[in-house]
Amino acid sequence: MSDSVSLRGITDFAEDLAREAGELIRRERDHNILRTDYKQQTELVTHADIMADEFITGAIRKRFPDHRILSEESMPDLSQAEELETPLWIVDPIDGTVNYAYGHAQVAVSIAYAENGRVQSGVVHAPFPGETFRATRGDGATLNGNPVYHSGATVPRDSLFATGFPYTKDNLAPLISRLDAMIHQCRDLRRIGSAALDICWVACGRLDIYYENVSPWDFAAARLIALEAGATAGHFSEVPDGYPADLWGRDILISAPAIWEPVRQILRSASGYE
Repeated sequence: MSDSVSLRGITDFAEDLAREAGELIRRERDHNILRTDYKQQTELVTHADIMADEFITGAIRKRFPDHRILSEESMPDLSQAEELETPLWIVDPIDGTVNYAYGHAQVAVSIAYAENGRVQSGVVHAPFPGETFRATRGDGATLNGNPVYHSGATVPRDSLFATGFPYTKDNLAPLISRLDAMIHQCRDLRRIGSAALDICWVACGRLDIYYENVSPWDFAAARLIALEAGATAGHFSEVPDGYPADLWGRDILISAPAIWEPVRQILRSASGYE
């Protein structure tokens, strides 16, 4: 770490930023005409995304000028995740932008802090229900200050799962194959629209399983929260050599421990990996 701030202090700082950004995006949606645009012609972005991003990244730069930032809106350069020598912040100012634009409550600010490719602190703040998930590596996970734990699910058949789908629709066949397999072998599906909250809901037992292909800013903070809540996190395909697993989002799988390997086998088979 580049100064004397403890990891718990880092998490406190991230929580303060997430809460303030949450108030900003609440205020923008409640009191202003929501301005929207598209990036890459497919993915919705709002003016509030940009405002929250500028607030969070500006505060990090001021406090930790030597640290790097990987942010969905202003600095989405994934090669940042491969440079492991300097501490890295991973930021999603609004995870669930479509939910946000449509007036849904499943919206989150996600902030993670990593050293040497390992996420050490994570905060996911959902401003509309007023829920703050946080974790510091080795200290457990909390929701609004109270400890949280995974569901303890023991078989896929009795398990509730969540996943998501990309904005581009040109390669949906593998995703539909996985969905078909999971629907037939699990209890049911929930489509929440925020990967960070999907994973945090696994952490606190509202869901048993989450899988998807996502970017680091979508899952980095929540993955640590799930791990600290006792869940198992990994991938149902291989992580490239030399890439930090904490930041690799392809074929991510997070679940209660007892069902992780059975679900991994379901997804590998449906994907044609075996």
